[in-house]
Amino acid sequence: MNNLIGVMAGLRSGNPTMLNGVVNLGLKACQTCCWDMNFYTRENARKLSEEIWRSSIKVTSLWAGWPGAAVWDFVDGPSTLGLVPRRSRVMRIAALKKAADFAKWSGIPAIVTHLGFIPENPKDKLFQEIVAVVRNIAIYCKKANLEFWFETGQETPVTMLRLLLGTKMDNVGINLDPANLILYGKGNPIDALDVFGKYVKGIHAKDGLYPVDPMRLGHEVRVGEGKVCFPTFIKRLKEIGYKGAFIIEREISGEQQIRDIKKTIVYLKKLLKRY
Repeated sequence: MNNLIGVMAGLRSGNPTMLNGVVNLGLKACQTCCWDMNFYTRENARKLSEEIWRSSIKVTSLWAGWPGAAVWDFVDGPSTLGLVPRRSRVMRIAALKKAADFAKWSGIPAIVTHLGFIPENPKDKLFQEIVAVVRNIAIYCKKANLEFWFETGQETPVTMLRLLLGTKMDNVGINLDPANLILYGKGNPIDALDVFGKYVKGIHAKDGLYPVDPMRLGHEVRVGEGKVCFPTFIKRLKEIGYKGAFIIEREISGEQQIRDIKKTIVYLKKLLKRY
């Protein structure tokens, strides 16, 4: 089966045609994304599943956000992002389980999220807590016949692998965002495939530059203009047997975002045909 090219599709209240943007781009795959916990109702799930059926779009997963503060930098990120911060952990576990319910009702096979700045030291009590928390959510997902994927970003590849294996669950995997490894200065995405390649379930087609300010993330750029080196990245993914979709994520807005996505579609089609 050929790798599909897709795009992010935001789910939010008051948006009756949730997959229209995907259809308008001529794509057949997407990853849905939701940060609104109130959106997770059976009625919205029914509407989404009907739209999926009508459009024949393959929805790879639901990227599930969480409540509470979220600061995307090196200063406040460790205390605000993902499941690592203790003060927001309970409500975020509940939010992810609510997302899992919604995914099940909608017929979406997996949920995805950032786990946060996971400690490097496996003896760190905080690391052990996160393993237990992730296992708890993975068990909940397994009962719903869902997978639970972790998006790369705030952790090194070997720490991601250590956590994944520590859960001792067979329904967990990795949503590899190659740009995030670069933006956070955590590793090279091509080399990362040597570490956890066989656990990669999804890919974000995103590019970026390494950080030069030690307090701030690197800068995201259009695919093909950053440090990912997509020709080599895609070639390596093909070599290890990756069959999933390439979900384009361009984290800007407006007309420039659409132009960049369209250029990325052309670029990815060329590379996927080559390899």
